[in-house]
Amino acid sequence: MRALIDTNVFLDVALARPGAARSGELLDRLEDIPGSAFVAWHTLSNLYYILAKASSPAAARSFLSDVLAWADVAPAGQPEAKLALKLPQKDFEDCLQIASAEAAGATCIVTRNKPDFRGSPIPALTPEEWLKQNA
Repeated sequence: MRALIDTNVFLDVALARPGAARSGELLDRLEDIPGSAFVAWHTLSNLYYILAKASSPAAARSFLSDVLAWADVAPAGQPEAKLALKLPQKDFEDCLQIASAEAAGATCIVTRNKPDFRGSPIPALTPEEWLKQNA
């Protein structure tokens, strides 16, 4: 299963938010399956911005470096941006996640905000659902 990981799952782990244990377990599992995990290009900038403010720029870069050691960046370009503009989700960032998932050939989007992906051509799963399906 090829999964695009939404920003909020990474933030669970990086900021020790509620759900961090299951999100961390998900990321650990995906790390052990080469080619199974993807991150959207714009997720990198979002993570950097939030983590640099919460801790430091060096800590943010270190976290991103760790992620990029095992997760691939989904292709991003004009076709993906145009696709995102056509999607019906209210939050454009979610549209970008969906377009990135399609570009990566992902079979699911793992997110804490599953309702935001209602109507997505790529099904959304919570970390708990992904772990259950891939036990």
